[in-house]
Amino acid sequence: MKKKKVAIWIRVSTQMQAQGQSPENHLKDAQMYAKLKKYDVVTVYDLAGVSGANVMEHPECQRMLSDIRSKKISGLIFSKLSRLTRKTRHLLEIAEVFNANNADLISIHENIDSSQPAGKMLFTMIGAFAEFERSEIASRVKNSMKIMAQEGKKLGGVAQYGFKWNEDKLELHPEESKIRAMMYELYLKHKRFKAVSRELEEKGFRSRKGKPFHSSTIKRWLKDPISKGKRRTNYSQELKGNQTSRTKPKNEWFFHDCPQIVSPEMWQEVYDLIDEYDKNRKPVPNRKVHIFTNYIHCGCCDSRMNVRSRMTHYKCVSKECTNKIRRDDLEEAFKSRLDNFFGDTEQLTSYFNQANGKYDEKKSEYDLVKIELSKVEEELKNIIHLHQQKQIPTEAFSQYHQEPFERSQQLQAQLNILERELESLKIEKKSADYYITESKYIFDNWDTYTRDKKRELVEEVIESVIIGSDTIDFNLKSLLPQKRHFSNSEKMGHKPIAINSSTVDIT
Repeated sequence: MKKKKVAIWIRVSTQMQAQGQSPENHLKDAQMYAKLKKYDVVTVYDLAGVSGANVMEHPECQRMLSDIRSKKISGLIFSKLSRLTRKTRHLLEIAEVFNANNADLISIHENIDSSQPAGKMLFTMIGAFAEFERSEIASRVKNSMKIMAQEGKKLGGVAQYGFKWNEDKLELHPEESKIRAMMYELYLKHKRFKAVSRELEEKGFRSRKGKPFHSSTIKRWLKDPISKGKRRTNYSQELKGNQTSRTKPKNEWFFHDCPQIVSPEMWQEVYDLIDEYDKNRKPVPNRKVHIFTNYIHCGCCDSRMNVRSRMTHYKCVSKECTNKIRRDDLEEAFKSRLDNFFGDTEQLTSYFNQANGKYDEKKSEYDLVKIELSKVEEELKNIIHLHQQKQIPTEAFSQYHQEPFERSQQLQAQLNILERELESLKIEKKSADYYITESKYIFDNWDTYTRDKKRELVEEVIESVIIGSDTIDFNLKSLLPQKRHFSNSEKMGHKPIAINSSTVDIT
C-alpha cells in the first residue's frame, strides 16, 4: 500500500526554547507519530522563533502551501494548534487550501485529524479559543499596566526631559531640569513660545537629539503638571495602526508625587497665561486682500510688491525702490494679455504641438519602466522557485529576495505616477478650439466677478507677475480645464483653464 506523504511543521517561540521545548524535541515527537501511522515524511518546515501572528508571510509557510497545491504532500503534522498559527483567520485560510487539495491537518497534542468531520469542527473551534486566549493575554497586560500606572510604577520608556530614572525612582536630571525651569522664567518674560525657543537657542541649549526646542514642545512641557511635582499616568492611549495617541478623560488619570522643577505657584501662573492666550487667540485672517497679492514681483530689484492699506497702487516693498503700478491698470493689463494670448492661433498651435511632444516623451518613459518592472518580477519568480527547490536556503532567502522586491515596489510606484501624468497629458492633447471656446466665457464676464472669484481665477492661472519699469510679464501655468461642460448658469462661476507643465510668457 502506498504510504501517505506528509511534512512536519516546527514553530517554537524563543520563550519556549528557553523553557526547554527545543525544535529538536518537537521534530522527534512528530517523526515518532509519523512512524506509528506509517506516514512518509517528505520535508520539514522550520519556523523556530517566528511569531504565531505572522506565519502567513513567512517563506516556509508559502513553501508549505505550494507543496500542498502541487500534491508534493497530502498532510501536515505539528505538535499543537498554537504552533501552527495563533490567528483564526490564518488557520481557516490554511485549512481551506488543505480542503481544496484533499490534504489533512494533523495536531498531535489535540489528537485532531481534519480529514474527519469531527476533526474539522474541532479545528475551527480550538482555533477560535486560541485567538480568544491571545486576546485575554492582551487584556490582562492592559489591566496590569493600568494597575502599575495607578501605583505610580515605571511603565517603560525614557523619562521626560528634565528627569531621569534611577531604577524605579524618578529623579531630577541635574542639567536638563535647570533648562526646563528656565522655560518657565522665559515664558513669564516674553509670553511667547517662539521667543522662548529663540532665546534658548541663542544660549546654546538643545534637546536630547541636539535640535532646537520647538515652540509646540515648549508649550506642552509648560502645561505638564510633572514640573510642579505631580506626575500623570494613564492619561493617554495609543491608537491602532499608527503612532499617534489620544488623551483619556481626566477622571481616568492618576497623579503621583515626584521632584519639583518649579514651584506650584509659578507653574499655575504660567498655566493660567497659556490658558488665557488660547481662549483669546483669534484665527489668522485671510491676508489675500488683493487679486495679485503674493504673485506680483518687482522687475527692477526682484522684491515683492503689495498694496498698503487703503492705497490704490501695488508698490515695491524695498525702501530703495520706487517701482509701482495702479491696481486697476494691472487688472486691465491682465485681461488684455490673456485676450491676446487666446486670440493668437499660431501661438496656441505651437503650445499644443509642444503638449503632444510631452505626451509621446512621457509614454516612452512609461514603456521603459514597465519593461524594467517585468524583468524584476521575473527575477523574483526565479528566486522563489530556487528557494522552493532548496537551491536557496531559508536563512539566505531574504538576502536574495529583499533587493529586487524593494526595486519592484519603487518601479510600481513610479509606474503609478507616470500613469497619472499620462492621463493629464491626454487631456492637454485636446484641440486649441476647445480651450478658446471654454476660456471665452470666463474673460467675457470678468468685470461681473467678485473680488474673491477674480482671486480664485488668478490662483488657477498665474505663476508670477513681473512689473518692470515699462513692461509687465505674466507667467502663466499650464493649460488644463477644470470642467469639460457647464450650463449658462455655471459660466459666471466656472473655474478657468489652468496651464500644466510649461510656462508661457506674454509681454
